Amino acid sequence: MIYERLLRPLLFALDPETAHHFALACLRFAGPLCPRPDNKIPPISVFGLSFKHRIGLAAGLDKNGVALPAWEALGFSFVEIGTVTAEAQPGNPRPRIFRYPKQNALINRLGFNNDGAEIVAERLAKLREGGGWPGIPIGINIGKSRATPIEGAVKDYLFSFRKLRSHADYVALNVSSPNTPGLRELQRSERLDELLRAINAERAETPLVVKIAPDLEPAELDELLAVCDSNNIPGIVATNSTLDHSAITDDEEGGLSGAPLQKKSTVIIRHIAQKTRIPIIGCGGIFDIGSAREKIEAGAKLLQVYTGFIYRGPNLIRELAKL
Repeated sequence: MIYERLLRPLLFALDPETAHHFALACLRFAGPLCPRPDNKIPPISVFGLSFKHRIGLAAGLDKNGVALPAWEALGFSFVEIGTVTAEAQPGNPRPRIFRYPKQNALINRLGFNNDGAEIVAERLAKLREGGGWPGIPIGINIGKSRATPIEGAVKDYLFSFRKLRSHADYVALNVSSPNTPGLRELQRSERLDELLRAINAERAETPLVVKIAPDLEPAELDELLAVCDSNNIPGIVATNSTLDHSAITDDEEGGLSGAPLQKKSTVIIRHIAQKTRIPIIGCGGIFDIGSAREKIEAGAKLLQVYTGFIYRGPNLIRELAKL
């Protein structure tokens, strides 16, 4: 409980983004010095990969892949870095992360701030060559550059995919962030089909997953699932943050994550599981055993945490790893 009683109050005394960068810098330094945790739980196999347990780190915390050894040392069974875009970009103006402790929630409008596919690929190559590569699956989440029009999205994603695929155990296509204008248009069947066909033509054995929004209507979700099925997509991440801010008063613009997203994301997971056999990575509002089990019972094979980890720290991972 050291994190919740001591470290979290110190971090929460800082601006959210300052705290984020400070924590990431500490993890980047300490990660290579930490031993890899032992795990006696039988591994789980999902879309051809082996996972020590169900719990992974969602995209967004380590956008540029700077602290990979640390995440394994903290007990995660897999990590998804990113979102990475073809072009380096600063993201939206600060402030752009907002805490809501009473609701166990965050709102962010970061806007895919990252170093760009080429720099991230170089960083990952150096880590691998230096012998520091972690012993857990690494997913790389890619998205559309803000400056790229929606008509050029396929070419943009292909650039990132080609640069990063050799370092990825799986690649996640982010077509659902609410903070890049027009991005969610890529969830529409025709545009998504075009994107998946293009990536499929080059992905060889690299598993490809699609990260979707929690704000899709049932008919929209059914169309999306039909496209994923027809393109033999190995997995779906459900879900990204939501634009439904009804649980928050005096809120900021951006995607809402954390406890208010729990039920909404579980509804999406349950719908997917009833419509298709595509494996699901459940994400959204996981703060304890109960909320994690809810997603597993709804149909998720793996789970990812983000906001829950911000609020509860490594103890959450130790709890959930037993599931």
